[in-house]
Amino acid sequence: MKKLPRVLVVEDEPAIAELIAVNLRHNGFAPTVVFEGQAARREVDAVLPDVILLDWMLPGESGASLARSWRQQERTKAVPILMLTARSDEADKVQGLDAGADDYITKPFSTQELLARIRAVLRRRAPQTVNDSVQLGELALDAGTYRVTFQGNELKLGPTEFKLLHYLMKHAERVHTRGTLLDKIWGDHVFIEERTVDVHVKRLRESLGEAATMVETVRGAGYRLTAQGTGAAVKPVQGRPPVSTA
Repeated sequence: MKKLPRVLVVEDEPAIAELIAVNLRHNGFAPTVVFEGQAARREVDAVLPDVILLDWMLPGESGASLARSWRQQERTKAVPILMLTARSDEADKVQGLDAGADDYITKPFSTQELLARIRAVLRRRAPQTVNDSVQLGELALDAGTYRVTFQGNELKLGPTEFKLLHYLMKHAERVHTRGTLLDKIWGDHVFIEERTVDVHVKRLRESLGEAATMVETVRGAGYRLTAQGTGAAVKPVQGRPPVSTA
């Protein structure tokens, strides 16, 4: 029997939590509902979920604080986190992403949008569907074993950063617009905004450590992965590889 994806719902409003849980059960998920941070920590410590739906505003410890804590722990670093928030300003959304969320959904939201976002983060969590390996300079990625190394030292990446790096390495030395990266990494997940790409590129650089200089920002265009990266923002010039738009 196929194992249902485990979804931890951390939501302090019982009516919303129950509505989410009912819809998850009816659509092939196994939800567990808790109403505050300490209960969420206990659930994660007991059984690692496949995805976490995390309300921003919780009694006691905030959702952003929980996300930041889980991202710092080796065991929970790669668990996708989808932030539920009533905050709709871009600055608030970016703050949630910076705290460690892979995605966010603004209340009120539709059931279909919520399910689409959950399926999207779960797809991004599964690099084992691709088994190739690629190397650029001293940076190597093996999709089959979900490993990234630089100068022989293993690096730890979250699921979205892994997929982003995989794509950039497969298409190295080309400039990729934010729109292209959204299409290739998030697929047809139309809810994601281009600012999200910047947050994940920042997180990728942090994970790469000394190899972060290989990820270049091209002003007015997008991002490029290069074996000769300086890490400084550069301007597109004649003769550079073309900007990727597809």
